[in-house]
Amino acid sequence: MVMSKVAAMIGGDAIIGAAQRQHARRPQRWLKVAKIYNEFEEECATSNEKLKQIADAMTMEMHAGLASEDGSKLKMLVSYVENLPTGDEEGVYYALDLGGTNFRVLRVQLAGKSGIKSQEFVEVPIPPQLMVGTKQELFDYIATELAKFVGDESDKFHVRPGRQRELGFTFSFPVMQLSIASGTLMRWTKGFSIDDMVGQDVVSELTQAMKRKGIDMHVSALVNDTVGTLARGRYDNNDVAIAVIMGTGTNAAYVEQAQGIPKWHGPPPKSGEMVINMEWGNFSSSHLPLTGYDTALDIESLNPGQQMYEKMISGMYLGEILRRVLLRMADGAALFGDTIPPKLKTPFVLRTPEMSAMHHDTSKDLRVVRHKLKDILEICNTSLKTRKLIVELCNVIATRGARLTAAGILGILKKTGRDIAKNGETPKTVIAMDGGLYEHYTEYRKHLENTLHELVGDELAECIKLVHSNDGSGIGAALLTASHSRYLAIDGS
Repeated sequence: MVMSKVAAMIGGDAIIGAAQRQHARRPQRWLKVAKIYNEFEEECATSNEKLKQIADAMTMEMHAGLASEDGSKLKMLVSYVENLPTGDEEGVYYALDLGGTNFRVLRVQLAGKSGIKSQEFVEVPIPPQLMVGTKQELFDYIATELAKFVGDESDKFHVRPGRQRELGFTFSFPVMQLSIASGTLMRWTKGFSIDDMVGQDVVSELTQAMKRKGIDMHVSALVNDTVGTLARGRYDNNDVAIAVIMGTGTNAAYVEQAQGIPKWHGPPPKSGEMVINMEWGNFSSSHLPLTGYDTALDIESLNPGQQMYEKMISGMYLGEILRRVLLRMADGAALFGDTIPPKLKTPFVLRTPEMSAMHHDTSKDLRVVRHKLKDILEICNTSLKTRKLIVELCNVIATRGARLTAAGILGILKKTGRDIAKNGETPKTVIAMDGGLYEHYTEYRKHLENTLHELVGDELAECIKLVHSNDGSGIGAALLTASHSRYLAIDGS
């Protein structure tokens, strides 16, 4: 057990003989450290019973968000994706992935049951001045690069006479989706601030820019990256019904029955299903094991009171939680000596990849931890005991995040009836996972998978599988373009 490790670590110094009285301050310091650690560990505790309460709360919020637009902290956005890829798609499709300071243009050639025949892409940086300029300047720049990409392609990719190239547009900013291929920008994030774009249809702006640059291309799908991850997973495996992104941020999407969406007033989808973009980062519940560190982080954040679930489980925040605990130990227990290391006071100086590297340090003297403390926080000459403590703190934070993620997934399984047998048979459920946190933070991933197994039990766990589904924002967008192609009816697909 983690607490016993720390207790044993500290207890070894706590026995003070007469000859050691001059060193009495050091054991007192470690007793204070232990107190802070134990309180933090206790506040982060996630018993299976608590996790099941969180899962039930997630299910309730999902119902509420599907019932009305403002019924829940979960937006439960209708994606207008009613046809996920089947694996039979053929042809050449394009994707534009805009979600940060770079954008990508992709070309994907699909060969039916043979899968993806070829894929090519270019990545282009966006000049900083265009991130705060005008909508025409930004989209003309993007369209110019798209024209170069198409202009350089070989004859084998040329479209049939009378047809347009088709493109899926992944736009990873808050959008109010209006149809499969239209949506208005609600607000900018990630350093963008183009005022004349807010409230405008992003597909319309891209289409106009492509016309100005002479590109004969039709936008067939406006895609959220999580929905794209679901499409990417479904293309490879028909049992994929849920997608979860665990990266800098976090989100989930899943396949919902049309009759399970009371707020949907459009024509019933022919498939009888609709993909829902949950925006689950904004989930909140009294059952979440919030600590004082989480509360302070939230208050000082750019969006206080929002995205509480995301702030406890995603890559943007795990390293920052660790920094805050270490700062408390430095301030209240002199963990690093009589003065607080100045760098430790800098918010977000300790990133989750560095936390992951320290957590995975298997060297006897924990040299990776030592180097990270020195290079990032300018803390030198740390004891092995201090480094061991830091590894244990990483474990507490990562374990809590992973277990809370598993509870969220259980909530989706419950909402979709995939947590119980039907007619004596348990449905197979494959969950498409993507994001750097899931892909690279091995301990986090293990805790997530093991916790989900614990929560659903051995029998159901046999029917649930988590798979890494790479590049939903790129290939996934191209696949959704194929499954929503305007030429499907003509081709008899």
